[in-house]
Amino acid sequence: MEQYITIILRTIFFYVLILAIFRLMGKREIGELSILDLVVFIMIGELAIVAIDDPEQSLIQTTIPMVLLMVIQIAMATISLKSKRFRDIVDGKPTIIINRGKIDEEAMRKQRYNFDDLLTQLREKDIRSIGDVEFAILESSGSLSVIEKMSNGNGKPQEGDITIPLIIDGCIEEENLIRINKTNLWLRQELKKMGYKDVRKISFCSFENGKFFVDIMDEE
Repeated sequence: MEQYITIILRTIFFYVLILAIFRLMGKREIGELSILDLVVFIMIGELAIVAIDDPEQSLIQTTIPMVLLMVIQIAMATISLKSKRFRDIVDGKPTIIINRGKIDEEAMRKQRYNFDDLLTQLREKDIRSIGDVEFAILESSGSLSVIEKMSNGNGKPQEGDITIPLIIDGCIEEENLIRINKTNLWLRQELKKMGYKDVRKISFCSFENGKFFVDIMDEE
């Protein structure tokens, strides 16, 4: 009887502890969890299960590794906020699968993403035909973001555009410049015309339908 009471108390303890740890690590939707998040969550869950199954094991021996994992995750998340390169390494980059209505088979092969995956995720978003899709982006979380072709008023689809990030956290996204057939020099010249002389002070700059959106770091 005493053993069952111990198991019940341990279960309650670790439930509260894990809830507190996840709250401290920040709010994230299940579909938005990074690989780092998943690894930490799985390890914390496994540690709790082992501790509950083995009442003889000290609570301190299990609690310390769980708290340490939380600290590591928070530290990594902080680094990720400050470093775009680190985010790309840990979380990966979004991949454009359908670009202006054209399927990019090479991008699909790189991501080991097949047409069954594509069609399944399109059906989940109530997209009947690939022909209705202007852009489909495979996010780093594995979810598919879809932008349908716009209607020009007579029922026929017309081409649109998506937001192309050109600067993130003060760093120029060279790959995206190549995607829109522009150069680093062109971007700097355009920004200077708008009064932005120091690229490092720009937290985010995007280009869509010929227009720029610029946000300065820590600007009130």
